[in-house]
Amino acid sequence: MEVPRVKLESILAAKGPLVITTGAGTSIPDAIALLAHHNIGAVVVVDPAGAPSGILSERDIIRHLAASDAPAGATVGDWMTTPITVATPADDVDAVLQTMTARRFRHVPVVERGQLLGIVTIGDLVKAERDDFQGAIESLESQLLDA
Repeated sequence: MEVPRVKLESILAAKGPLVITTGAGTSIPDAIALLAHHNIGAVVVVDPAGAPSGILSERDIIRHLAASDAPAGATVGDWMTTPITVATPADDVDAVLQTMTARRFRHVPVVERGQLLGIVTIGDLVKAERDDFQGAIESLESQLLDA
């Protein structure tokens, strides 16, 4: 019997459609203000058509500042991570979690047909896995008590 896997679409449905984006030409101070204002750890960089072209995370900012690689006038496009790893709504939470853990990043844009639908964090995925396991445990306990 195959166990149904949790899909990213269920996480996106729970989170809602809001995803914070910026353009590659945004200044680094403005991007930092955007992260702080929304209390988020990364912002998806989109092209004029709305397709993801990169991601700027707190780690990217710290890495550039620590390397004294912070020229005046630096933009998001100068510091963003590209190419980016993206997922689709139909992807399994477990598979995406494994990729994130192996590649050591905490944010993954979710894209369908080139359009950004949302972003998931490693915390979102761990919570979804935990909730799924808890549901399975409760189901098994119920079956054992009914037997």
